[in-house]
Amino acid sequence: MPPSPIDPARLAALPADLRALFRAQEAMIEAERRRADDECSARLHVESELAASKESVERLELLVKEYERARFGKRSEKFNPDQMQLVLEDIEIAIAEVQERQDDRARRAGTAPSSGRTRRAARAFPAHLPRIEQVIEPENLECPCGCGRMAQIGEDRSRRLDVMAAQYRVIETVRPRYACAKGCTGVAQAPAPAHLVEGGIPTEALLAQVAVAKFSEHMPLYRQSQVLARHGIFIDRAVLADWMGTVAFHLAPLVERMSVVMKQSGRLFIDETRAPVLDPGRGRTKTGYLWAVLRDDRGHGGADPPIVVYHYAPGRGGDHAERILEGFDGILQVDG
Repeated sequence: MPPSPIDPARLAALPADLRALFRAQEAMIEAERRRADDECSARLHVESELAASKESVERLELLVKEYERARFGKRSEKFNPDQMQLVLEDIEIAIAEVQERQDDRARRAGTAPSSGRTRRAARAFPAHLPRIEQVIEPENLECPCGCGRMAQIGEDRSRRLDVMAAQYRVIETVRPRYACAKGCTGVAQAPAPAHLVEGGIPTEALLAQVAVAKFSEHMPLYRQSQVLARHGIFIDRAVLADWMGTVAFHLAPLVERMSVVMKQSGRLFIDETRAPVLDPGRGRTKTGYLWAVLRDDRGHGGADPPIVVYHYAPGRGGDHAERILEGFDGILQVDG
């Protein structure tokens, strides 16, 4: 309560009933002030909610227009399937955000969420994932009747999927040197271990991480360089590219072996797609082709694991197909 506008000494000199009346008037004024503050706060909150809702509606309208253009627009305006998936994801995220706002408003009002939102049931977690059990006990287990400690009669379990963020670390290899204490000739020391990038800083685990992120998860090297920089590790994109060239060289025998094993199958699928290729000296790119050769007999009852091997060729003529499929004797399926 704010200080009284009347001097305390003067207030003390007043009769008791007058002092009580004055205090009651002060309390009434303070209550009115608090009510006005609450109404102002509530009005500001409502205005904020309305602004957020308006923004969500505008965003949904924009996403719906993009979806309609992607699906029903002119051919030149249509998105490819991957772009369509991005649009659908944005729409789903926007809808979930609106529903969460509605549920939050209902929870603060003390009512049940009314957005009609349903949580999709997750599949069973793979058995190989480690389980960390967290037991939450009540603060007090003493029985109210005074008979002692309560006995456990059951339990409720819930499972959530957690992740440990990637942690970069430095492996410091120490190779002690030993010599005779009496000064004999000779020094003993373990040989330096061989590494994929000799004299470089990456471990094989880091090389594998960069390769998977680029070639399987489609994260360009410049973005990976940015991720590393956020951890205080500054590695230029060109250095990452050099690492990937080394990895590609050492993986070449494995790719060759995969191709040999695949050609022993009775059925293969093959398709080619254009790929821009740098053309040194001309200042522009030229058209090359990536040929994908696939073995996947799972739909035909086959037990062999699927394999896909990519080959580069400067064209799409039959001579390139003959070279790529040399040694194969079976059924070849192409995209008609």
